[in-house]
Amino acid sequence: MIDRSALADFLVRRRGVLQPEDVGMPRGQRRRTTGLRREEVAALCHMSTDYYSRLEQGRGPQPSEQMIASIAQGLHLSRDERDHLFRLAGHEPPAREAGGEHISPGMLRILDRLTDTPAEIVTELGETLRQTRLGVALVGDLTRHTGPARSIGYRWFTDPAARALHPPEDHEFYSRMYVSGLREVLGLRGPGSRAAQLADLLSVRSDEFRALWREHVVGIRPREVKRYQHAELGRLELNCQVLLDPVQSHALLVYTAEPGTESHEKLQLLGVLAPSV
Repeated sequence: MIDRSALADFLVRRRGVLQPEDVGMPRGQRRRTTGLRREEVAALCHMSTDYYSRLEQGRGPQPSEQMIASIAQGLHLSRDERDHLFRLAGHEPPAREAGGEHISPGMLRILDRLTDTPAEIVTELGETLRQTRLGVALVGDLTRHTGPARSIGYRWFTDPAARALHPPEDHEFYSRMYVSGLREVLGLRGPGSRAAQLADLLSVRSDEFRALWREHVVGIRPREVKRYQHAELGRLELNCQVLLDPVQSHALLVYTAEPGTESHEKLQLLGVLAPSV
């Protein structure tokens, strides 16, 4: 059962301790509000200001589990705080299995500060949870996908557009790498896992995947330099640095270019093409 009063109090207090710089927002010179404004939190949670305001005022319908998960992420809550929020809203907290979608506050804080480079946070199955502005400019909005297509490995074998991001000469390597990666996750999670379900789907829908899966490909790691084929800038060669969250099995991928190279110059131009926030 929802506890509207406690839910409202918790939201107000959490909003009050978050500062603009904590979530990658400019503070501005005339800010008088302690913490974030309601409209800022609403934007972070991908909901209307009116809807969020009613929750803080103890009004409105019971928020869905999806809404509560979005609020927990927008407010940069820890998993304990997220679980508490779910209970206040009258829902059972999500299971704490590895590979969940709740990003740790620390990893979010790092991502929010990466304003001048492409970066993304992905799950162990290659599902993009968050991207920086330049990350979207480099490869498009990967968070828009739903169902199994959220996994880059699934899209690689079922959607030709996924391969257009990389030069044709790299395609065979990526095919083997994605199969190898899925094998590894399946070994960790076992039969009945989401990795197993993804492998079953791809075995039905892709002849190439099925052939590589039969080879039992393992141990293929990403190359130090990734080559991208951008629609407007042409080819970019980018280094990929990885920060792992072992609890959630998430990875923060940060893409940089060697200074003085053509790719470095193109990466700077990418900021002009990047969508505004």
